[in-house]
Amino acid sequence: MADAPTVKTDARRHHDPALRGFASDNYAGAHPEILAALALANGGHQVAYGEDEYTDHLQRLMHSHFGSTAEAFPVFNGTGANVTALQALTDRWGAVICAESAHINVDEGGAPERMGGLKLLTVPTEDGKLTPELIDRQAWGWEDEHRAMPQVVSITQNTELGTVYTPDEIRAIVEHAHERGMKVHLDGARIANAAASLDVPMRTFTNAVGVDVLSFGGTKNGMLFGEAIVVLNPDAVSHMKHLRKMSMQLASKMRFVSVQLEALLARDLWLRNARHSNSMAQRLAAGVRDVDGVEILHPVQANAVFARLPQDVSRRLQRRFRFYFWDETAGDVRWMCSFDTSEDDVDSFVQALKEEMTH
Repeated sequence: MADAPTVKTDARRHHDPALRGFASDNYAGAHPEILAALALANGGHQVAYGEDEYTDHLQRLMHSHFGSTAEAFPVFNGTGANVTALQALTDRWGAVICAESAHINVDEGGAPERMGGLKLLTVPTEDGKLTPELIDRQAWGWEDEHRAMPQVVSITQNTELGTVYTPDEIRAIVEHAHERGMKVHLDGARIANAAASLDVPMRTFTNAVGVDVLSFGGTKNGMLFGEAIVVLNPDAVSHMKHLRKMSMQLASKMRFVSVQLEALLARDLWLRNARHSNSMAQRLAAGVRDVDGVEILHPVQANAVFARLPQDVSRRLQRRFRFYFWDETAGDVRWMCSFDTSEDDVDSFVQALKEEMTH
C-alpha cells in the first residue's frame, strides 16, 4: 500500500501584519491584553453555557459600569445582540422606530425583520441622530390593526455617521418614548468611542437617562469576537435567556466571550482604545481638511471621517489603502480608525491622498 500523503497542519501567516487601512475597525486584530485574557481563561474545565466563573464576574463588572440592575448576556456578534434585544422588547405585532441610516436597517441583511419578526419604521435624518420630533413621524397608530405597532425606539451611539448624542439628547428621546408607552434600545457597537468623545462614563447616557436595553460592542474596540446584550431595565424585557438561545446566540464556551469583556472593562482598556482611535480620526481629519477638492461631510466626533472627493481619486487611493465608498454616486467615502491605527498610518494616508489629488 502506498504511503498516505503527508498533511501539513502547521498554521502559517497569510497576511502582512504591517498592512493597515481605513476601511473598518473590524479589520483590526485583537488587542494583546485581550489575547492574554483568552489564554488566562484557557485550560481546565469550566461549566458551559454561561455558568462559568468568568461570566459570573462579568455581571459584577457590568454593575460597576451600568448600575446594580444591569444584567449582561454575552453573544457572538452585533447583529445577534440587536436582533435578540429587539425581540425581547417587542410583541409579535411590534415595530421599531429607527434612523434610516441605522445599522439595523442598512447593514444587517434584513435580520431584524426576517429573523426577529418585527417591523422597522425608519426616519430620514441629516446627521444620523433621532429627535423627539423625528420620532413622532412614525410614533402613531397604536390602535390601528392595519399598521405595525410602534413599541421601541432604537438609537445608535455613536451613530453610523460618526456623530454623538449628548446625554441630554438621549434623555429627551427616552422621556418622549416612555411617555408614549415605548421602550428604548441603544445600539452601542461603538459605545466606548462615544463615551471617550463626551469624556463621561458610559452610564451617563445609558441607564442614568433611562435607556432600557443596550447592545454593548466589543469587537470594534479590540476584542477578538463577541458583544453583549445588557438589560438595564429588567421590567422592560422577559425571558431574555430563552430568546438568546432561540436566536442562536448562546455560546457553549461562554467564558471565552466573557473574559474578553472582562479584560475590556475591568480597568480602562475600553477607554484607552477608544480614545486612541478617536484621536487618530481627529488627526486624519486635520490632515485632509485643507486639501483642495476634499470636503468633510459630518462632524468628526468619534473614530470615523466621512468625506467627499473625486471618484477617480478615491479609486486610485483604494489601490494603496483599503476603505469603502459610503455613497459612490456622490463620491462620499468613509475612513475608519482603529485602536491600532498609528500616527504614521494616518500621515502616510494623508500624503498618499495629496499625491493622488495632484495626479
